[in-house]
Amino acid sequence: MKVHDIAHARAGDKGDISSISVWAYDPKDYPLLKAQLTAQRLKDAYPKLLRGEVVRYEIDHLHGLNFVLHNALEGGVNTSLNLDSHGKSFSYLILGLEFELETT
Repeated sequence: MKVHDIAHARAGDKGDISSISVWAYDPKDYPLLKAQLTAQRLKDAYPKLLRGEVVRYEIDHLHGLNFVLHNALEGGVNTSLNLDSHGKSFSYLILGLEFELETT
């Protein structure tokens, strides 16, 4: 199962910081999202892209996670030659990660 099977994402940016929010479609899937989608998991999955600090904020009452990706936009919209200077593709990379389902 991939993250996009149980959640959707939105992206935003400010300067050289990208902010990606991941929202569970169904509240019952939020614990799986929360347990397996960690800041370290993102850094391990994309070490060449996420070179700065990654901070995760939990928004439990809305069943969502917000990831703040520091130094992720090669300087930001006004200074980067990156084709995705807003960081929108980070949401697609996160949604493409696979989950391990627990068997009981």
